Amino acid sequence: QVHLTESGGGLVQAGGSLRLSCATSIDTFNRYTMGWFRQAPGKEREFVAAIRWTGGNTIYADSVKGRFTMSKDNRAKTVYLQMNSLEPEDTAVYYCAADAPPVRPLSLVRARDSYDYWGQGTQVTVSS
Repeated sequence: QVHLTESGGGLVQAGGSLRLSCATSIDTFNRYTMGWFRQAPGKEREFVAAIRWTGGNTIYADSVKGRFTMSKDNRAKTVYLQMNSLEPEDTAVYYCAADAPPVRPLSLVRARDSYDYWGQGTQVTVSS
């Protein structure tokens, strides 16, 4: 059974930084596509970033490009989301997600339905 556990959320002022972590129990972690999504109150869950194991492709939503960096540690079976220059609009619950192999086309990496497993989420609140 796959478990994803996010941590690192909290309250930060605009312009500040946070680093989210997602620890997994995935045996073949290095073959999974891992993603971060977020959901603000009253809004749909939206794509933030993802790493595909093939070629190490990392893609980002336009709203976070240049401010957020996603990385992974295959040995620790953990993914990270470094969030810099945070804005009040980044306030949301952040979710880690895992997509089991085989790897999907790049065009599907941003879709919620592409992911098989989800964490419970961690709250990020950015004050103005």
